[in-house]
Amino acid sequence: MTRGRGIRRSAALAVALGLGLSGSLVAGPAGAEEKERPSVRWGTCPEDVAAEAAPVVLECGTVPVPKDYADPDGGRIELMISRLASTDPDKRRGTLMLNPGGPGGSGLSQPAFLANRGIPSEVLDTYDVIGMDTRGIGRSAPVACGFTPEGPYFANIPPYAVDDAAVTARAKVVKKVAEQCAERDKDGVLPHLTTANTARDLDRIRAALGEERTSFLGYSYGTALGAAYASMFPERSDRIVLDSNIGDTHLDRDGMRRFALGVEQTFPDFARWAAARHDSYGLGRTPAEVRRTYFTLAERLDEKPVDGFDGGMLRQITFSFLFKEVQYSKLAQLWQTMKSGGDSKDLRTLVARSGPADQGDGTADTPPSLDNQLSVFLAVSCNDVKWPTSVDTYRKGVAEDRARYPMFGAAAANILPCAFWPYARAEKPVAINDDGPRNILLVQNLRDVPTPHVGGELLRQKFADRSRLVSVDDSGHGVYVYGDNPCALNTTTRYLVDGKMPKTDAFCPAG
Repeated sequence: MTRGRGIRRSAALAVALGLGLSGSLVAGPAGAEEKERPSVRWGTCPEDVAAEAAPVVLECGTVPVPKDYADPDGGRIELMISRLASTDPDKRRGTLMLNPGGPGGSGLSQPAFLANRGIPSEVLDTYDVIGMDTRGIGRSAPVACGFTPEGPYFANIPPYAVDDAAVTARAKVVKKVAEQCAERDKDGVLPHLTTANTARDLDRIRAALGEERTSFLGYSYGTALGAAYASMFPERSDRIVLDSNIGDTHLDRDGMRRFALGVEQTFPDFARWAAARHDSYGLGRTPAEVRRTYFTLAERLDEKPVDGFDGGMLRQITFSFLFKEVQYSKLAQLWQTMKSGGDSKDLRTLVARSGPADQGDGTADTPPSLDNQLSVFLAVSCNDVKWPTSVDTYRKGVAEDRARYPMFGAAAANILPCAFWPYARAEKPVAINDDGPRNILLVQNLRDVPTPHVGGELLRQKFADRSRLVSVDDSGHGVYVYGDNPCALNTTTRYLVDGKMPKTDAFCPAG
């Protein structure tokens, strides 16, 4: 392995993220899933899941679902789910399903992950907490396009395009990626990976657990899944918490471009942090100087990469490390190494010290393989919504966002394999349904890289009186349990345990 490839392998682990039917939005014929209602036979979880969950002990089981809901009597796939059961029958209300985000994040160990991070015991008494690998992920009919860290496609966030030619060059890469995914889809699962189908799967799991309704806690892309479930099955949704919202039931081009807005809004927190520690890192005595250092380093690496580490990679690593303040010191060390002309060995060490598990996006400690994670992200994102197919559209968007959001706009607006996705959409994206119970609590940090606050505002508008928005004066990706704001923790816990929804939208000051 060359030194450049070694850096790319480490970088891929740090920047990979963790988001076919008729037009009907019902899960097959009315009541079909209730008639089948397979029960879940609980047993020991796979060894690696059990190790991740320790010291918490989880149970695991499987639920069969149609591969294609348009042909419910056709092939089946097995979904693996996990359970951290309530031990207090007097307090137990029902089930709380979880989703960690992505799409592409494994959630089997997530109940234990939240328990180990200190989710209030009242929540664990109130619910059987249900984790899962959703369709296509991990142990649930996993898909793989054959991606490797050494290949040209090693992250779902596009590389920064320094000019129009870079967009044209990237288009050739992602066209081959789309073709590669189709060629490797031997079992025909890929076109059926959609948010709508996953929401239908949630309802099959609910039925298999013998519950009339289910509660749900979703992070990041998990908010799109939860919004879809609450829209498709409003009468079967109990208490729904959507944390770090992307703004709809799917990730589209506008949602991806908002990543650049998130960087612009979040970076000042890091800049203030670094400026206060200038004597240690030498990145600038003021936030403005720290910002200039970013552009200086990126442009230097654009002109002269260091053993494969170029300006685009620096921008992606910075994007990733802004997810949580706990990573600021690692980011500052990386910049310091680059500023002083450090070698690639130092860079590899620093990058490898932070991977997806540290990003705070709601994922469990160990994600699925990089290949599986990237493949699911692509399949769901490309299947859910129609993406522009003209390369000129992306060139124009990159130019616009390079000026509008100079730190990261030319990356977030760059072209994805979705532009060349070979599968036709079988149905439109799930439409938000504002006709239902007032049971959707939206929780959102004011500053968040992949899901800026506007995502919560958008869902609040779409769900109207079904929802309330809790805005938190904090920075980072993930609020409930992942953050440390006591107001947000108490407000969300109160809703999950007692059903007390804020009467109006609420604001949680920094705490």
